[in-house]
Amino acid sequence: MKALLVENIHPDAEAALSRYGAVEVERLDRAVEPGELIERLKGVNLLGIRSRTRLTADVFASAPDLIAAGCFCIGTNQVDLEAAAKAGVYVFNAPFANTRSVAELTLASVIMLMRGIPAKTAAAHRGEWHKSAAGAHEVRGKKLGIVGYGNIGSQLSVLASGLGMHVHYFDIEPKLAHGNARAMASLGDLLEICDAVTLHVPSTDQTRGLIGSAEIARMKPGAILINQARGDLVDVDALAAALKSGHLAGAAVDVFPKEPASKSEEFLSPLRGLDNALLTPHIGGSTEEAQAAIGEDAGLKLSRYAFEGATAKAVNLPELEPGALVSGRTRLTSLHTNAPGYLSRLNELVGGAGLNIAAQYLNTSGSYGYASADLEGNIPAGFSEKVAALGGTIRARLLTI
Repeated sequence: MKALLVENIHPDAEAALSRYGAVEVERLDRAVEPGELIERLKGVNLLGIRSRTRLTADVFASAPDLIAAGCFCIGTNQVDLEAAAKAGVYVFNAPFANTRSVAELTLASVIMLMRGIPAKTAAAHRGEWHKSAAGAHEVRGKKLGIVGYGNIGSQLSVLASGLGMHVHYFDIEPKLAHGNARAMASLGDLLEICDAVTLHVPSTDQTRGLIGSAEIARMKPGAILINQARGDLVDVDALAAALKSGHLAGAAVDVFPKEPASKSEEFLSPLRGLDNALLTPHIGGSTEEAQAAIGEDAGLKLSRYAFEGATAKAVNLPELEPGALVSGRTRLTSLHTNAPGYLSRLNELVGGAGLNIAAQYLNTSGSYGYASADLEGNIPAGFSEKVAALGGTIRARLLTI
């Protein structure tokens, strides 16, 4: 197996990639444009990216050796997932590895904004000395509103409760409350009562533009808003206006509708220059601990797929957990179109080759199916080619130890 890791992925990923078999790893410390990526993917089986390298339909169509791509981050918006599926490329990510890092940054932002630290820091840099308790508050006893009570939101809930905050949350799905947290019936109800509101939801058709001028107007005067989730959740022009007018006391923003592609590109935002805005360059999950955890998580998923055919936690194709491969057996994996009769035709081919099926698994999702069969017997010449030529097969592999 040969792997290409770009965008300075954590070194722990290399050991994870080789956990179940030998992998030759090439590394790049930068993002790669699609044209260059197509050239570099010749002969590459496993690809690791972060958020700035885009995997387009052209990339997948030009990389026949690629069997899997790992997003060493949370999101997969940079990947054309359907094009990957059509090309037979499984895509994995690491959605939980940076949970603690984001939760800690959010809680720190709440504390800093409640004390008015961003504005005081900016004043000190200008030579001004704003030593005053006016507008500075403890977080103890304040109401924290969490929008999205998933992995990050629920962990933040525990941390904030430990500081004596009263946690309220809103989620479109019923979620079990941690500690004394209280579920709210609607987003509007949460906005009206909370001293600090923080967003922890993905970017979807339902959530894009979730917080606009109307929602900000419903927030308590003097409240703070935190967005360290996705850049398209908040109308930043409306947020800037609320910060300038004083309706909101402060905001912390780590993600933006348009972000620079590199360090050399200027960061532009209507929030620039506002002393009560705490702005960070999309670093919620950028801690050494989180990057190490992401490297291991995504790396192991790629390694298990490469050497065992396991597809658990894949984001674009059927998930399957066939278990460890037994010595002396050959595992046949087949990604195929989800149509009646494929498995029976595959089994007829196996039987016709004089092979016994010791264990078999199948899962389907939408237009695709994924089958795994552990075979006993000597694999005859040309068998894998016959499976690949079977009607409906997208990608078939034979695995041994």
